[in-house]
Amino acid sequence: MTPDPAGGSSAPPAQGAGAAGGSSPLPGRGAVLVSGPANSLTDVAGLRVGHARRLDDGHRTGTTVVLAPEGGMVAGVDVRGAAPGTRETELLDPRNLVERVHAIVLTGGSAYGLSAACGVMERLADAGVGHPVAGGVVPIVPAAVIYDLGRGGRFRATPDAALGAAAYDAATGAPAASDVIGADGALWPHGGAGDGGTGGAANGSVGAGTGAVAGGLAGGVGTASVVLPSGVTVAALAVVNAAGSVLDPGGGRLSGTRYGLPGEFDHLREPLPEEVGAWNPAGVTSFNTTIGVVATDLTLTKAQCGKLAGVAHDGLARAIRPAHTMVDGDTIFAVATCALPMPEGEQRVYGSRTVTDSGAGPGAAHLHDLLAAGADVFSRAVAHAVLAATGREDAPAYLDVFPSALGDIS
Repeated sequence: MTPDPAGGSSAPPAQGAGAAGGSSPLPGRGAVLVSGPANSLTDVAGLRVGHARRLDDGHRTGTTVVLAPEGGMVAGVDVRGAAPGTRETELLDPRNLVERVHAIVLTGGSAYGLSAACGVMERLADAGVGHPVAGGVVPIVPAAVIYDLGRGGRFRATPDAALGAAAYDAATGAPAASDVIGADGALWPHGGAGDGGTGGAANGSVGAGTGAVAGGLAGGVGTASVVLPSGVTVAALAVVNAAGSVLDPGGGRLSGTRYGLPGEFDHLREPLPEEVGAWNPAGVTSFNTTIGVVATDLTLTKAQCGKLAGVAHDGLARAIRPAHTMVDGDTIFAVATCALPMPEGEQRVYGSRTVTDSGAGPGAAHLHDLLAAGADVFSRAVAHAVLAATGREDAPAYLDVFPSALGDIS
């Protein structure tokens, strides 16, 4: 049972109610965590996400853009894979000049696909958004790519500036560009904010995840969020195109589901042994890569964003085995919209809790808790990407391979 090609998630957004078993980054507090309204990156207020893809003329690829709120966002990055394709990552080093970025681009097309960021940059410049310099602005648009070359039949059918501009337009709600077409001749941008399973909250074979493969299964875009007891939101968007397996060792369960919130993945079961035994994916045949963004509304420095990106890689490695290989360019950006105050004092930054720390209000948010949540939310986003991806001949959908994983198999 292949998920909807529109990229809707196979499960409703988690709201924190339901059976026990959801992970908590706040051990000892007994807090029941909940997702944001859309269980997506757009639950971090001010962020907008747009997707565009091409399925014509030998294409099976796309681009995803994350747009900053007015004033930009603080960003950091952590590159762990041995075969990365990136743009503007050195600018995110805390020692370097620029403090705010204006968009993050995630795209297919390997190194060719980096040109999609140029289309986003042009749109931002036309809107007067960017780092101010004499004579105008320079939009700061870091980017990372996955390797999906040839998956639509033509090796050089890759994202370009026009597809990047279309993803930008999808994020802002602008009309679609006429040269972005799907296999059925229909326009295919997909964007917006917080709509619960479409637009910026879409999971599956959308945007940069259009041609993704994950351990032999169809990969894609996945997104998830959590609201901490302090009121801080942490969210992630992952583009899952991994060489490694997204399944538990020796089984068929999606590894990332182990970190779900209560009720989030309760509709899934361990697949039947005969289905697990029949699954024999081909070995690694090309370069791969998982990329993504983890975001928060808390005020963070560039260095703290870099740390958040690094810890999010723990979530990637929990959901994909092995990760960070020689044929992956695994890269995660972390962004902070800075809508809520920075954690107060060293004790709070490092997670120490005193008797006077009630946990109430954003001023009591601990960076320690934020980091733990960032890892878990990235694992969940990986699971949603694979669960919602649309299968095809050379990369079946998860539920096509393991149909017994859905519902009661007793």
